[in-house]
Amino acid sequence: MSFTQKYADWFRRILPSPFSIAILLTLFTLILTLLISDKPASDLVIAWQDGLWNSNLLAFAFQMMLMLVLGHTLALSSFFDRLISWLVKPITSTAQAAAIVTFTTILVAFFNWGLGLIFGAILARKLGESFTKKRLPLNYPLIGAAGYVGLMVWHGGISGSALTKVAEAGHLQSIGKNTALPEAIYYGDTVFSTMNLTAFVILLLIIPFTFYHLGKRVKSDVPEIKSTYIDTAQNWKLEGAEKIDQSALLSKIIGLLLLGLAGYLAISFDGPFLGFITPNYINFSLLALCLLLHTNFNSFLNAIDDAIKGSSGILIQFPLYFGILALMQSGGLIELVSNWFIAVSNTTTLPLFTLFSAGLVNIFVPSGGGQWAIQGPIILEAATKLGVSLPKIILALAYGDQLTNMLQPFWALPLLSITGLKAKDILPYTLVLFLLGLLVFIGVLLVF
Repeated sequence: MSFTQKYADWFRRILPSPFSIAILLTLFTLILTLLISDKPASDLVIAWQDGLWNSNLLAFAFQMMLMLVLGHTLALSSFFDRLISWLVKPITSTAQAAAIVTFTTILVAFFNWGLGLIFGAILARKLGESFTKKRLPLNYPLIGAAGYVGLMVWHGGISGSALTKVAEAGHLQSIGKNTALPEAIYYGDTVFSTMNLTAFVILLLIIPFTFYHLGKRVKSDVPEIKSTYIDTAQNWKLEGAEKIDQSALLSKIIGLLLLGLAGYLAISFDGPFLGFITPNYINFSLLALCLLLHTNFNSFLNAIDDAIKGSSGILIQFPLYFGILALMQSGGLIELVSNWFIAVSNTTTLPLFTLFSAGLVNIFVPSGGGQWAIQGPIILEAATKLGVSLPKIILALAYGDQLTNMLQPFWALPLLSITGLKAKDILPYTLVLFLLGLLVFIGVLLVF
């Protein structure tokens, strides 16, 4: 049995479903807080129950669901179908395919992680179909791994869960319970900071370069991938008012109006640099683009039906993570863990410890939003007491969370479904991505 086969089997054996992990983490946190807290068990259980339905955090969960669903929906639009077909047409070798898929997927995922995930998957699939039709050799697993690379840059991008929430006024105080925390940390200090843009540009250059040379060396065979294109517009005959759903003109007009409003809100914003970018603004812009780029309302709604299946984990798991957060706050666990971080860290090592711990937590909590709910208050407390830059520590968490997506294949499930590949097929190449990302993220955290 190969190493990658053993690796894939090991993950399947030790990791139950993400929902089961959330339940087990809840029980573990409850037991731990019972041991360290002097509060009655009834108080802790009530705090947990209240945390499940925290209205601010439930709004956060819904925002993240919309971000995934709308990004996925955008990837299914006729515009992106044409764009992907245009990208695929001139490609004739595995090396070219690997470089183009990684480069474009990184760019798209920086804008939106749901869009990047599905874009990369569809691009890989269409390449497989194209090479099958042309009878050209292709290392299809390498291209599948290339289509998954967006999950290694997403949390440092515009739709990153932690970065979008800290840009929202009042969120830091709502989870940190620390009066020293600012009202918000805006995109100018996180997503578009010199450190983050440096990491992004380096990855944008070295990953396509590395995968291009990998593509030249790996064995390639003519794939056998059948075409599976589905027209989401479904233009059956409609009568009366139902024709509104099929009106391309109306869809474009509404999309343009909403996009114009998004532009006006950005231009007229009177506040900190890029302070207008919040989860609500991102989702509004995504909605406008979906309506503009889909054929009509009917195409948009059919794509929504397709995309919404992928958000079920957020819907049911996030409240459990919010309950865990409430337990940790009520039982004093956040302060205990924060004090431990402070005891073993200094201003240089705390971002690195945050990177490694976030990477480890992501193995068991494969959700950036869920991880921020649990780990965010801990790192904010430690960074505040040690005097570490808050944008830097938040980015360190984002880097660790996105990095181990290359080891934990949970978010690869949509890609595997679209491409027809198995996790063991792409893992040898995602391990390469992991090592490249690790070097880059450690480097920027030490230099900046």
